[in-house]
Amino acid sequence: MELRQLHYFLKVAQKQHVTQASEELHIAQSAVSRQIHQLEEELGVSLFVQRGRNLQLTSAGKLFLGRVEGILSELDRAVREVQEFLDPAKGEIRLGFPHSLGISLLPAVVAGFRRIHPEVKFRFRQGTYTSLIRDVIEREIDLAFISPVPMEHEKVTGELLLTEELYAILPPGHPLAQKSEIRLEELAKEPFVLFREAYSLRSIVLEACERAGFSPHIEFEGEETDTIRGLVAAGMGVSLLPEMALVETTALQPVKLKLTEPTVTRTVGMIRRSREALPPVAEGFRQYLLDYFRLSESGSTEF
Repeated sequence: MELRQLHYFLKVAQKQHVTQASEELHIAQSAVSRQIHQLEEELGVSLFVQRGRNLQLTSAGKLFLGRVEGILSELDRAVREVQEFLDPAKGEIRLGFPHSLGISLLPAVVAGFRRIHPEVKFRFRQGTYTSLIRDVIEREIDLAFISPVPMEHEKVTGELLLTEELYAILPPGHPLAQKSEIRLEELAKEPFVLFREAYSLRSIVLEACERAGFSPHIEFEGEETDTIRGLVAAGMGVSLLPEMALVETTALQPVKLKLTEPTVTRTVGMIRRSREALPPVAEGFRQYLLDYFRLSESGSTEF
């Protein structure tokens, strides 16, 4: 069974006439008739019956028509999606991100890119550090924002976009909340609210505390920055969060203090599969990101 036979069958079924179908298809009438006959022989059933000058579908033909319409519709859709996928002005970008980068950074860069390319679509996937790397490797997504940036991974290529500081966050009524900056060791005896083990911000905080000479007592664990921020604001402990994760979303907010001794930072970047070209639309977005953060460093843009 050939694809062209399905196209010919659909056109004859629509026109109920071989001559009219052949004219629209710009194919000789004999060629259309021959293909329909071959299709019927292969199926072992008559698809049309002659009624005067017109052809009418048999019961089997009507059944077959419903399936053929679905098949050809899906095929057209698949071709259209591939063409859009390859078109840098109209395709789809499959993008992963961790929660802490989805609060302000992700909306800012996506909105900026779509102002230039309004027909580009995005498919998002939120995940942890390890799951985002896995999703890129397994081709579930094309690009992912990630922190920290894996610069020597065998299967993904990491590109640094920015480095940002982490701040200490305390409950509003905490005795140290009136200070403008704080040494990390001053929080050594405080209960901490941290991310669960799968999240990279947890390891960054633990390493910073180790450098400050103590191991934090972890009172509560969470999976999203909103949860960490809310628990701290409610007096359940203290924590460290990057500035991008401290956008005010509710009336109850923790106090943010600059950290000294040590200064704690994290790298933020994007990853893609190593030794593999991105689809044109995703490559266009990657170049946009590199330009966007280069301008951010010069103070020309904000997120």
